[in-house]
Amino acid sequence: MKRRAVIMGIIVSLIMFLFIGRLMWLQLLPGTATSTAPVTHARDNWKRLAVVQRQRSLVLDTGRGDFVDRYGRPMTGETYMTAALFPVRPTIRGSEEQLAALAKLFNVTYTELNNRWNAIREPEFWHEPKQNNPIRLTSSQVEKINGLKVEGIRVLPYRNRYLPGFDAKHIIGFTSQHPEWLKEKHKEKLTFGKRKISEQVGGSGLEKSLENLLHGIGETSVSYFIDGRNSPLHGLDLRIVQPKNNYYPLQVVTTIDLLLQNKIEHYADKQGLKEGAIVVLDSKNADIVAMVSRPKLKPGQFRSGDGSEWENHALKAVEPGSIFKLVTAASAIENGVVERHERFHCDGEYGKYGLSCWRDGGHGDISLQEGLAQSCNIVFATLAERLSGKQLQKTAKSLGVIGLIGWHSSKAYGPFPHPFRLLEEEEDGRVFSSELIDEEGEKIDGGAMAQSGIGQRDVRMSPLQAANLIVTLLNGGRVKEPRLVSEIRYANGQRMAVLKRRDAAVGSGRIKLATAKSLLRGMEAVVDHGTGRSIRQGQWAVAGKSGTAETVKAGVARNHQWFAGYGPVQAPRYAVAVLAANRSPGSSHQATKLFRGVMDIAAKHEAVKSKPAT
Repeated sequence: MKRRAVIMGIIVSLIMFLFIGRLMWLQLLPGTATSTAPVTHARDNWKRLAVVQRQRSLVLDTGRGDFVDRYGRPMTGETYMTAALFPVRPTIRGSEEQLAALAKLFNVTYTELNNRWNAIREPEFWHEPKQNNPIRLTSSQVEKINGLKVEGIRVLPYRNRYLPGFDAKHIIGFTSQHPEWLKEKHKEKLTFGKRKISEQVGGSGLEKSLENLLHGIGETSVSYFIDGRNSPLHGLDLRIVQPKNNYYPLQVVTTIDLLLQNKIEHYADKQGLKEGAIVVLDSKNADIVAMVSRPKLKPGQFRSGDGSEWENHALKAVEPGSIFKLVTAASAIENGVVERHERFHCDGEYGKYGLSCWRDGGHGDISLQEGLAQSCNIVFATLAERLSGKQLQKTAKSLGVIGLIGWHSSKAYGPFPHPFRLLEEEEDGRVFSSELIDEEGEKIDGGAMAQSGIGQRDVRMSPLQAANLIVTLLNGGRVKEPRLVSEIRYANGQRMAVLKRRDAAVGSGRIKLATAKSLLRGMEAVVDHGTGRSIRQGQWAVAGKSGTAETVKAGVARNHQWFAGYGPVQAPRYAVAVLAANRSPGSSHQATKLFRGVMDIAAKHEAVKSKPAT
């Protein structure tokens, strides 16, 4: 019996030693270092986990960088006071009178307050019904809630990303949860707790293209300590945890004029622009001053229907129609296939390829400039057939309407370790499909050339490219890269990076200054007595080119209506492109009317800016 007892004692002792050894291992064994984290000790993790078991946390500020417009006006980010509920036991929250007074402040019944509070398992902000953001408390409400001394509720500062009354904008984009992307791009940071699988990341626009900078270095959260019975641990109360770095979050300075942007958005909606875009560029440097896309961006409702509401139509390449006649005219002049005083005869029918002019009976004998003013299909089909595919392609490239035109870096730049584009959603402009043209550009038959010359068939252009085409002509053929961000700043105001204005590398030379001037005169004629004469009257004298492109959507014939131009004519300030997409054939030309309205808004806006402050 003694021997058996000894053996059992030894076994029990060994088991105890094993448990003690395991605890020592977990408590004392050093952790491992990584390239992004210093050496940590397992005992620190145990301490942290012990604390986590008795704390409940709530994120007050994600630490994400914000956007401002060119004048420093905030486009995202505001802090206001709100109320947070913590999951404490009902019996310790307070008296019935205290809770009834709290419910009245929240504009709910005593029963509803208790039911909502009892249902939570983690800390939550108090929300109004059908509202995404936490309740916004007035100073009076803050004082009353604090005076009630209800246990388990705290008034806290909350950082709201999107300002009240601020319509979501495609240029800024949206944030959403994207665990797959985080696992692929930031696996190590997830492992070491530097990022969370549930966090919001950029889903489109600048929120996406600048994600790695905007994410910042960590969130600000508040911890509320409770025991195993969900009672507060008095003495610990609340603890604020936040990054200790004066350089973050960053601030992105955009080229947008927020007041002008908002005015144009309101005007587009008032005029009933259902689908399309409006782009306003600075005529001297191609900075993007305003960019509107419709349908509206609806945060939390993406990819509903056909998904068109989350697409930035200002960057989407579609058939340009007669807008492209500017390119065809430039190519004809540059390649010498048209005489200076040549006259073309238009009787309404081209006589081949099924082409005809939009005007019944035609325009009679007409010059190139008048052909541009009247948007005569016969003139431009004729010119296109005189050109080779290579010549038309080269001119289009010289004017920046092939490929992508938005500001980009082809190599590491400042805080960006890899090549990147500010406008990631931008689509390529093109003249021909790859099946039609070989390296020499000579596989184009007459029909394809004639149709391409009037902006149909495979020709594609985005509103951004159309507006930039106008800027190119105004600058004597110099192609620029439209810029949406001018600089990125640290939280203390110091500059992290400056994104300088620059010319685009088109690689095929510039058109002649005389060619650019000839096209500008043609656009003046469009508004003076051509297809745009309905918009002659307004705040500014303007010039431009209208267009209507035939297309098909869901098997139904539709038209893309365009107008691209500039104003004021004598001293151009803005280049504007308007696309009213997928309109019913025969409907009024909405793009032309919108262009006039946008120019009038811009003129009034400039007049207000120029007035001296009183």
